[in-house]
Formats: sequence, C-alpha cells, structure tokens
Amino acid sequence: MENILQTDFTILLDLLGTFAFAISGIRLASGKQMDWFGAYIIGLVTAIGGGTLRDLLLDLTPFWILDPKYFLTTGVALIVTLLFKEKLFKLGSTLFMFDTIGLGLFTIVGITKSIDAGLPIWVCIVMGTITGSVGGIIRDILLNEVPLIFRKDIYALSSIAGGGVYFICNYFNLLTGLTEIIAALTVIIVRLIVVKFHIHLPQLQPLDTKKE
Repeated sequence: MENILQTDFTILLDLLGTFAFAISGIRLASGKQMDWFGAYIIGLVTAIGGGTLRDLLLDLTPFWILDPKYFLTTGVALIVTLLFKEKLFKLGSTLFMFDTIGLGLFTIVGITKSIDAGLPIWVCIVMGTITGSVGGIIRDILLNEVPLIFRKDIYALSSIAGGGVYFICNYFNLLTGLTEIIAALTVIIVRLIVVKFHIHLPQLQPLDTKKE
C-alpha cells in the first residue's frame, strides 16, 4: 500500500513539474510571436526534454512514449495560458517562478527514478539535475536565448543542493513523501535566494595575452 501511495505521489510531482515547465516554455515563446502550435511545441520540449535524456542515459524507453498524459498536460498548460494570459503575462516573474517550480519538482522525479534503477547516490543527483535542467536548455536554444544554466545565476547547483538534502533526509529515514517535499522545496528556495540577493559563482574571465 505504501509503495502504491509513493508511486502516485511521484506521478503527481511529475505532472505538476510538467505543467510548470510547460507554462514557462509557453510564456517565453509568447515573446517570440509564435502561433499556438509553436508555443505548444516549446512548452512540450521544455517539459519532456530533461526526462527524455535521463531515460536514454538509463537505457529506458522515454517516458512520454509510454504515456500520453504529458502531451495532455502540456495542452492544459497552453489552454490555461490562453485563458489567463493577461494576468500571467503582466507578472514579470511568471517565467522565473514556473521555471523554478519545474526545476524543483523534476529534480526529485529524476532522483526517484534513478534510485528505482539501483544507481549510486552521485549518479542519482546527476540524473536529477539533468531531468530538471535540460528541458530549459532545449527551450532556450530553440528560442535563441542563452540557456539559464550557462548564465551567472545559480541554476543546476540548486538541483544538486536539493539532491544532497534528499539523501540527507533519506539517511535519517524520513518518510519518502516528506523527503521529496523537503528536497523539492530546497531547490526552489535556493533559486529564490540566489536570485533575490544576486548570488552567483565567479565568472571566468578571458586571459589577457597582451604583453605590456
């Protein structure tokens, strides 16, 4: 019974992450004057890109091939965006918030699936980071934007922090559902803090090859 509840909770996180990432993709596509279908495709690749790479690396059939709900969830995200675009688009932080929520939820989904595959901790954290960040990379590249993961804002490191917290909670035998919630919130809170206070890693400066 507990395993069934855990599976259902992971599926819920997966769908919420799909919805959040799809909204972020559609929101960004709206600024590129795309039609509805183009916006849907951008939302879809944002939502499934990271999980697809994860499954390929784990030698699994990509999840969206086996279940149409990810296409349907992206469709719902498009409809919600069209219906409430005036409110959503007026909020300058809309893209950031939905992207951050998607990052947090998908990081945990990636970790959970990697644990089920029997992988070591460090690989699980890497797979969680891939699941959370690669969809956004594909989205930004398609829209001719510099991917968030390559900007000075801390992005992928937020996923790594959440992954670390996940296994710390797991070490102390917290309930799996509670562990997932705490870890996802860690990713989200870290992103909020680093953006709010403009925290970032030092930038790599080019070498000055000129001789004085």
